[in-house]
Amino acid sequence: MIVYFSGTGNSRYCAERLADSLREEIVDAGARIRGGAGTELSSERPWIFVTPTYAWRIPRIFSEFIRSYRFSGSCEAYFVMTCGTDIGSAAACNEALCKEKGFRYRGTARILMPENYIAMYEAPERAEAERIIEATVPELERAAACISREASLQTRKISGADRFKTRVVNPVFYRLFVKSRPFAVSGRCIGCGKCENSCVMNNIRLRDGKPVWGDRCTHCMACICGCPVSAIEYGRHSVGRPRYQCPEYRAPKPETMDPDAQNRG
Repeated sequence: MIVYFSGTGNSRYCAERLADSLREEIVDAGARIRGGAGTELSSERPWIFVTPTYAWRIPRIFSEFIRSYRFSGSCEAYFVMTCGTDIGSAAACNEALCKEKGFRYRGTARILMPENYIAMYEAPERAEAERIIEATVPELERAAACISREASLQTRKISGADRFKTRVVNPVFYRLFVKSRPFAVSGRCIGCGKCENSCVMNNIRLRDGKPVWGDRCTHCMACICGCPVSAIEYGRHSVGRPRYQCPEYRAPKPETMDPDAQNRG
């Protein structure tokens, strides 16, 4: 079973592509977190956790989800992490999480996807984003092939710099930067409520038709990148810069045989 968490769609896209390749059931953890639905999942096939990388580690909200849920059936666990550059020593943290949950850790795959953290970086323009997404296909196919034969994913060697980013910078990042205060809405807002509905933390409420943020933000960027009229800004950093949402994955249509070829056969 594939369990994924996604804010702007990168990890959802990868999860859906993997689900198509592996013929696996897929579960949106964000929807369960938002709706408070259930506390247990069951699968006789390996667990595949697909997740973005937040400061060289899986998002706290997703690791807390994994800790709080009961996963019955298979004890095998794979991780697939999307990122803009690298994942630091996240693989070591994933292995520790597996030990905590009683899983047999089967490795972490790193998948480079378009940058989406526009609170700090700049997202690519559409053509460049499409090129990056297309380049992920071979990596995802290799990961799917590895999982399908129940082999461990190859995890690259972890350096001292990787450990520093994951173990030292990550806590500082959450403490100093993961805040909702800079979010603001401009006069372009049409009051559609999409930001409210997309917030996995239930941290946005419409007041007089305009969004207001609480203090439980996880910086998934779903609200700012999903606004249909680009009315949400993150301080001055996002002004005039492109928003990013990964397109929906569309499974290839099965090829149909030429009737004349059928007759000739």
